[in-house]
Amino acid sequence: MSLPKNIVRLSAFEWRIEPGYVGGMLRPARVFVGEEELGRAHADGALRQIAEVACLPGGVGEALAMPDIHLGYGFPIGGVAAFDAEEGIVSPGGVGYDINCGVRALTTTLTADEVRKRVDRLADTLFRQVPCGVGSHTRESFSDDELGRVMCDGAGWAVALGRGFGEDLSACESEGAVQGADPRAVSAKAKERGRDQLGTLGSGNHFLEVQRVAEVYDPAVAAEWGVETVDRVTVMIHCGSRGLGHQVCDDYLKLLTAGGGDWPNRELVYARIGSPAGGRYLAAMAAAANYAWANRQLIAHAVRGVFAKIFGVRPEEFSQIYDVAHNVAKFEEHAVCGRRRKVLVHRKGATRAFPAGHPDLPERFRPLGQPVILPGDMGTGSYLLLGMPGVLEKSFGSTGHGAGRRMSRKEAVRTLRGRRVVEELGERGVTVRWEGRDTLYEEHPLAYKDVHEVAAVCEGAGLARRVVRLEPMAVIKG
Repeated sequence: MSLPKNIVRLSAFEWRIEPGYVGGMLRPARVFVGEEELGRAHADGALRQIAEVACLPGGVGEALAMPDIHLGYGFPIGGVAAFDAEEGIVSPGGVGYDINCGVRALTTTLTADEVRKRVDRLADTLFRQVPCGVGSHTRESFSDDELGRVMCDGAGWAVALGRGFGEDLSACESEGAVQGADPRAVSAKAKERGRDQLGTLGSGNHFLEVQRVAEVYDPAVAAEWGVETVDRVTVMIHCGSRGLGHQVCDDYLKLLTAGGGDWPNRELVYARIGSPAGGRYLAAMAAAANYAWANRQLIAHAVRGVFAKIFGVRPEEFSQIYDVAHNVAKFEEHAVCGRRRKVLVHRKGATRAFPAGHPDLPERFRPLGQPVILPGDMGTGSYLLLGMPGVLEKSFGSTGHGAGRRMSRKEAVRTLRGRRVVEELGERGVTVRWEGRDTLYEEHPLAYKDVHEVAAVCEGAGLARRVVRLEPMAVIKG
């Protein structure tokens, strides 16, 4: 493969993009992929995007791209960048439209054989109980005051209402709520869009998936998480802040663009962290992130209720493994060039992977490290991983967030229309329920990268190592 001279190979899964790949780079970029994927990312423009991130002012360390890198808005999906907390910037394009889109994983006491006997009833009931699809909503509609509490308290708001357990919060990144949220920074239009969408999946790549443990790589860690036995049934929930978060991003992109500026491109519009506009965006982003954690908490509560009704599993036996965000910017302390610095870490389509001993982890996770959730496509499977020693220095404690798309949604529909997707999935032992005419084409396994390869690169690059592999049994798609 012929690559520009500005790209230097550091190892089998690590590459540095030197200044000069695009004009205006203020620091290098680093990409964690295999050679074939690097070529694709160069060809489709994703490498150009991460190089343009390296043009932004106030950056600390290198701009980074995770193993699932592909073209996104502003930052590539899989983009990570840290900016000095005092002199740096915040970029809505570095967070994304679906603020705190994330994944929650739970484990049950059921076996795959027990679930297979009632899998159609289970899929039908989950599909009814958890609304999905574009514009999906529930019968509940919340006042501004109640929405304000949601945006401040996150998952804790739902737990306080009896929709979950205190242990759920300690198994959430940031315990299910980030500080600094201010509902006053969220527009009336955003609140209106989110008023009746709590507890809904939405559309696109969001899903609710019933899975089985297919392979265990680290029995000791898997035992701590309750997934040490092959054929143990788990559940994965992937969704975010719905219309509220999308509107927050849209509002602030328009506001910051109207102010003018010298950006690498219009999708990388930014504000200084200490500016009034930067402060308001961060407050609104935190509010949307907390809404997303409340959303996943309500869905998890509904799922527990369905399993209790069909299988008699008590909700308190349906324990949470972890909940991670992968579209968010967070203030963290990291060692950079030998000294501790407070930085704002943007993770766009990338997830946290803090190793053992990290002080930001709840006490229960500190001995081993933070669980990392890496969902794949609906026909192949997913992984649970664990942050590796050295990941803080390599990537600000970050890793990939999923398989990553190989085809855009439009390309997938154009290429795959006419395939008998339900039958194909059935042959793999996967029961599917969906909303939307083209959803199954957009989300076909061929539209995604090989999640096994992405997981292997995460491990080979020293970011996160595999603990268990999960296979889908029933999938609910929006």
